[in-house]
Amino acid sequence: MKVTVCELPHEPGPLAAAWADLCAHVAKHASELVLLPEFAFVEPLWEQDYFDPARWDESVARSNAWAPRLGELGAAHVVSTRPATVGRRHFNEGFIWSSGAGLVPLRSKWFLPDEPGGWEARWFVRGHREFPRFTASRMSFGLNICTELWALETYASYAEMGIHAVLCPRATWASTASKWLSAGTVAAVRSGAYCLSSNRVHPNGNCAGGGWIISPDGELLAATTRESPFCTFDLDFGVLKAAARTYPRYVFARA
Repeated sequence: MKVTVCELPHEPGPLAAAWADLCAHVAKHASELVLLPEFAFVEPLWEQDYFDPARWDESVARSNAWAPRLGELGAAHVVSTRPATVGRRHFNEGFIWSSGAGLVPLRSKWFLPDEPGGWEARWFVRGHREFPRFTASRMSFGLNICTELWALETYASYAEMGIHAVLCPRATWASTASKWLSAGTVAAVRSGAYCLSSNRVHPNGNCAGGGWIISPDGELLAATTRESPFCTFDLDFGVLKAAARTYPRYVFARA
């Protein structure tokens, strides 16, 4: 199954150009699933240390306006997160889009940082503590939204579920890039699954891209850069059965 990861800006001008290029890339490579960064299309609200209702409503409106355009990618499925209001509660909501079903919510982010540059606990309420198995065509996956890549306890469950991939839309800083790649490697190796991640890119350098596709044995199969902000790989699900029987997965399976 061909999948695409990317790094994407949110500012209208750069986003318009990057979106056109991403659509062309997906069409050229016949991608079946595209993973977009966390909060694709809208500004990083969490960089402000207090909740602003007007900014929130503007971000919801902008995200909603982009939803009908996901079909422009030409992929069967698109996964990302968006600002979502339910009653009076505000969530960082993961979703999957398909041409048949449209936009369908998955799970909302549970683990929320609360520190300079990442005041998420002041903008969102906790969503779903559970990390279930989702599907996109013939691929099953788990969704760990940014910080939740560090929820190491989820990978044992994913291994038991036999998922094909861990999807992680991110908004992470350039200074921590190597640390996040290490976490993605652990996610893949412990789950016995592929790990896919797409990251935001900002002109101020806070988020500096760096998407990846990692094999179940921890091999970096593909990675994005500023010069090559999109990459596609054809996932071989056949290797996953073998991965479940090899180290370290088999050790835990028989414990």
